[in-house]
Amino acid sequence: MSKKNKPKSVHKDIAFVLGNGKSRLHVNCESLLDIGTVYGCNAQYREFDPHFIVAVDVKMVNELIDSGYANKGTVWTNPNKGIKDRQKINLFNPHKGWSSGPTALWFAAKNGHKNIYIHGFDYQGLQGKFNNVYADTHNYKKSTDSATFFGNWLSQTEKVIKEFPHTQFHRVINSGAYIPDKLGPQYSNLKHLSIEEFGKTFEGTIYQ
Repeated sequence: MSKKNKPKSVHKDIAFVLGNGKSRLHVNCESLLDIGTVYGCNAQYREFDPHFIVAVDVKMVNELIDSGYANKGTVWTNPNKGIKDRQKINLFNPHKGWSSGPTALWFAAKNGHKNIYIHGFDYQGLQGKFNNVYADTHNYKKSTDSATFFGNWLSQTEKVIKEFPHTQFHRVINSGAYIPDKLGPQYSNLKHLSIEEFGKTFEGTIYQ
């Protein structure tokens, strides 16, 4: 996928938070840049240029530095002694101590977007195996590895939903996807949208 220059003007009320579960493969990430503010995670910089990149794993932060991408000044992370060069890195202070996806979600909510669309927060593995767009690449587990425990990610996501009751969260999922009890109808500010429903809302943003 070719990289696209980020537009200067987007709809301030709308944000997209992109995790790396494989359900995100339905989404044309570059097209989202013209609609709202895009919060990416970790290796997404390899494909396109989100408005912000959140990475909390020090190996991934150092990859962002080594690649030169951190020079853009849009990378955010937690303080860590293992970071090679903090000159162009933004540090959360105080930081949450969370995983990248939930941290990106919290960051988007904190920045005041009224409608946040969440992609690639799949939680469960695929048939018990590692569920990640970047499996089998540098700094990632193999696709044959066991699924990663998702309890912390889930609890952290729920904390964001609770902390920002006046923000509307839309989790975009595949048909029949896992909906955790912790993210159920008890939260009026959280909806689960199918990929098709999302595509009807934002024409041209999903791959057919």
